[in-house]
Amino acid sequence: MTSIIYNSFFDDLAEGRIDMDTDTFRVQLVNATYDAIADETKKDSHTKRSDVTANEISGTGYTAGGEVATCTVTKDTANNRVDISLGAASWTTATITAEGAVYYKSRGGADSADELVAYIDFGGPITSTAGTFALTASTVRIQN
Repeated sequence: MTSIIYNSFFDDLAEGRIDMDTDTFRVQLVNATYDAIADETKKDSHTKRSDVTANEISGTGYTAGGEVATCTVTKDTANNRVDISLGAASWTTATITAEGAVYYKSRGGADSADELVAYIDFGGPITSTAGTFALTASTVRIQN
């Protein structure tokens, strides 16, 4: 799996619009049309969930907007870094196909208000047929 951190995430973090310890985060699944790895301009130009929503998957057992993802922050002073774990999520009894996942800060309203954090590319389609579609946690490392 390949991943990117949206450039706006670092600005949102520095400006205090995102607090990884206390904010609510969600992860939504996207189809093959959305590929922020192949189209690097998305890393710069996509800042809100509304930039991604048109490419969100649909299917049995999947609710638009995705699932809550618990994030944790671990400070490692010995190695001068902070690790941010973007939590795992699962969809049970799901019949869906996805090619990636987008983590975002959920404000609970319009998708145009939700700040993007990261995109995870699955490297191809992953399908679940009346089963559990499980996404493992991903880690963002900020190194000094």
